Amino acid sequence: MTEYFPGIAHLHFIMVRDSYSWPYTPVPVTITNVSPANKMKNTYLWLEPATNTTISHKNRKPMPPEKPQYTRLIIFYFSGTGNARLAARKIAEVAGAGGVETVVYNIAVLKRDRPGIPQNALLGFCFPTHGFNAAPSLLNFVFRFPKGKNRVFLLNTRAGLKAGKLHIAGIGGLALWVPALMLLFKGYRIAGLRPLDLPSNWISLHPGLTKNAVDFIAARCERTLEKFTRRILTGKPVLNGLYWLPLDIAVSPIAPAYYFFGRYALAKTFFASSECNNCGLCIKNCPVQAIKTVDDRPYWTYDCESCMRCMNHCSRRAIETAHGFSFLIWWLAFSVVPAAILKALANHDFITSALLREYSGLLFNTTVFLTGLIVIFFGYRILHFFLRYRWINKIVTFSSFTRFKFWNRYRMKEG
Repeated sequence: MTEYFPGIAHLHFIMVRDSYSWPYTPVPVTITNVSPANKMKNTYLWLEPATNTTISHKNRKPMPPEKPQYTRLIIFYFSGTGNARLAARKIAEVAGAGGVETVVYNIAVLKRDRPGIPQNALLGFCFPTHGFNAAPSLLNFVFRFPKGKNRVFLLNTRAGLKAGKLHIAGIGGLALWVPALMLLFKGYRIAGLRPLDLPSNWISLHPGLTKNAVDFIAARCERTLEKFTRRILTGKPVLNGLYWLPLDIAVSPIAPAYYFFGRYALAKTFFASSECNNCGLCIKNCPVQAIKTVDDRPYWTYDCESCMRCMNHCSRRAIETAHGFSFLIWWLAFSVVPAAILKALANHDFITSALLREYSGLLFNTTVFLTGLIVIFFGYRILHFFLRYRWINKIVTFSSFTRFKFWNRYRMKEG
């Protein structure tokens, strides 16, 4: 198999992927058009699932950094629909063009494994923003990351949009700051904090962007990544994230609410419509193994991080967001059921009327916290059971916005 990577003279091996398939095995590669003098100059390892297809990089050759201060670069990334993966790949290409030995690890593949970290290597973390925080998989990975003194950079992808010729930035919240603080406490030195506004992929909330919008945003971000990589490799700090700190602080209360509560509620909004043919692709592709088969249908567990890979990669558009059901069950979980529980407790003298009046807000919110996810879980389980009946499946699908043809799916380009 022949691989073409601009600016990279030699590869020991490479693991590439086709639709995130498993298992992961090394694939031998042949590099063409490399002079003997440069044959061993660079090393680039891309750790991804095996495939039989060739990835061809047709983009222009990246400009190499001038006099890089690092000889080794190790990048860790987590990606749902490909945004953070694109960032990691672009950084690796630019680094490889400058003769920097680069290794890229997919966190979803590594899981609890931790590769050896050379003391002189620059470390990078590329990851998406979920609910104004870093993706839970990234936070878990950093939490278990060994202590060290290396310099590190963090790059979070945010929900970029396009309005006319304007590239609209997203908001990161605590996405950069929590993992940065975790790494600082482990002894690492922060060399870069960079948000990157790649196309928004949260299609449960809005339709996927058009191809023109995606290409426009991706092209701008690739140029940004080249500049970022050249600067960071020359030893200069890149702290663009500090510009966004006031706005990040303003939305920061949402981040813990999402991390400890919201993400579990959102995990129970996905379902497979009657278009599903049980191909199992969503189960196999899920980076956190959050989808399993229950009653011969895909079932989303609380491990789901709403990375949107399943919905955006389903070739039959069979994975939908149950908007109508979600609004109904959330109304029950966050309003009707807590109010009924408090009323029942007051009627049976478990709490006094005076206490209920004085601390109504606290008691109500506590009841929501204790019972909300339980109500959602049982509601989703009941829904999943009845989805086997075609007419019920049709009703739930009809109440979903994602069923409309104009509700585009999203997937970042591969190469």
